[in-house]
Amino acid sequence: MNDADVLVIGAGVVGLAIARALTLAGRSVVVVEARGGFGEETSSRNSEVIHSGIYYPTGSLKARLCVRGQALLYGFCEAHRVAHRRCGKLIVAADASELAALEALARKGAANGVEDLRMLSGAEATALEPALAVVGALHAPSTGILDSHGYMLALIGDAEGAAFAYHAPFLSARATRDGFVAEVGGAEPMRLAVGALVNAAGLAASRAARAIDGLDARFIPETLYAKGNYFALAGRAPFRRLIYPAPQTHGLGVHLTFDLGDQARFGPDVEWVEGLDYDVDAARARGFAEAIRRYWPGLPDNALTPAYAGIRPKISGPAEAAADFRIDGPERHGVAGLVNLFGIESPGLTASLAIAEEVARRL
Repeated sequence: MNDADVLVIGAGVVGLAIARALTLAGRSVVVVEARGGFGEETSSRNSEVIHSGIYYPTGSLKARLCVRGQALLYGFCEAHRVAHRRCGKLIVAADASELAALEALARKGAANGVEDLRMLSGAEATALEPALAVVGALHAPSTGILDSHGYMLALIGDAEGAAFAYHAPFLSARATRDGFVAEVGGAEPMRLAVGALVNAAGLAASRAARAIDGLDARFIPETLYAKGNYFALAGRAPFRRLIYPAPQTHGLGVHLTFDLGDQARFGPDVEWVEGLDYDVDAARARGFAEAIRRYWPGLPDNALTPAYAGIRPKISGPAEAAADFRIDGPERHGVAGLVNLFGIESPGLTASLAIAEEVARRL
């Protein structure tokens, strides 16, 4: 007899959303997490933005799950009283050479099902945000921000009956006739017999997949680490909306976001690293200031202070186009009862509830 129907590896926001979806569907779930608590890596080290779904190729998992996920997330936040704000976003063109990129984003967003986008002239953009110095902008009014910690607490509250084990690193699993036998480390090692296995380990997803006996290595991409640094702004920013530059290949550029207390922060940039290094080098402020002054020339001198850093789990390298989410079920790798999630970076927070739906369907 199995100890649980499903073992979920990873208690980040995606793992928690999956645990919630499966428990609500009547399955017994155990979540194991190597860290001492939930959401201590990528899930708590990001911009806390609720994205609308305009950046991702039409038909991709990122596009589909972001658009679906945004609708689910706003509904969840309202129903569970999770603090959030639908503040809107301007993606700006600092010069005429960037206007074509914004127009392409508008077309892509419309194709992805985002219905409220509007191109603005420079004058219209500065009428909304007078501190900007831009020649045009794309307005995405459905973009918002949320309290990611409060959201994760609400997911855990909804996953009533699920068991959570912290300081419990996943070590290995082997397939059996009835599912899997998994070995879990920590101060009190466990051996768990489960019917299904979901690998939502984020930064450690490739490592966890390599420890699953019977999974062909051809179906395990390499996870690369793209660090994103953030700087806080001293004083109040003269903006009411999020401000984003034209997007880059592996990130959305150094953008302005707020927390729900209206503390402004800038980031993230992209810094490829080998390990989990969360220190922010104060010297990077110079590059941040140069990028910010392209659209906000009034940024005061010495106004940026190191805040925090996060790391994206990338499955494409610096010279490659950004990869789509990988949600690999048995139809891809042939191992019954196993779902692996790879490269769940932005918009993973926004898409988390939709990702959970997808995983439940594939199981």
